[in-house]
Amino acid sequence: MDLDYRLDGPDNAPVLVLSNSLGTLWTLWDPQFSEWVKTFRVLRYHTRGHGSSPLTDAPLTLAQLGQDVVALLDHLNIARAHFCGISLGGLTGLWLNRYAASRFDRIVVANTAARIGQRDAWQTRALQVRKAGLSAIAASAASRWFTDAFIDRRPGIVEQFEDTLAQLQAEGYAACCDALALADLRSELESMSRAMLVIAGEQDPVTTVDDAQRIVHQTTNSELLTLPASHLSNVECGPEFTHAVSHFLTR
Repeated sequence: MDLDYRLDGPDNAPVLVLSNSLGTLWTLWDPQFSEWVKTFRVLRYHTRGHGSSPLTDAPLTLAQLGQDVVALLDHLNIARAHFCGISLGGLTGLWLNRYAASRFDRIVVANTAARIGQRDAWQTRALQVRKAGLSAIAASAASRWFTDAFIDRRPGIVEQFEDTLAQLQAEGYAACCDALALADLRSELESMSRAMLVIAGEQDPVTTVDDAQRIVHQTTNSELLTLPASHLSNVECGPEFTHAVSHFLTR
């Protein structure tokens, strides 16, 4: 298994897989980790092109990102797990609900959509990053990730996320942009049957509450939670996010 991963928590606890947003590492889950590791065996991993998870020779696709999760479960001899992903990780969760549902009990998808953004915009961003690196993207990321109030209140946390993004491999980030450019599960929503919690940020400019409502309306077994946050709702509303996911997974 070439993915960079960590498995923490009690050996006999249910496994919870955590999947990151574009441009973040598994430290994204620090607001939840200390609480969830008491109840779950927490499996964190770095998306391809992030951390020490390598790219392959083939172009990166959403299907590859989903198959990576299944392969990681196989590698660790985990038959079934819960899943929680945010943004790109949430879209990965939707793919798993559609194409690998038998491996999962409950799925949480946060700040995501069945189709995130537009193909041209992702392709333009990939080209920009390959040409000029990640500094410019990192400098503008906070305004997409967090509300103005959170940026003012917690500048140290915001700066940590900006620094992490600036230090990632440009090609890894761009490859994920290529995958997002082509990823579209809108016609697959009605085939997703696993119990699913869909979390939206009320001020998220990237994946809106409308996007989340569309998922809930077109899937057969899902529910919506909105939080007063922007795109990284698990950071901005850490305690509320942690409690809601714990309740959904254990009730």
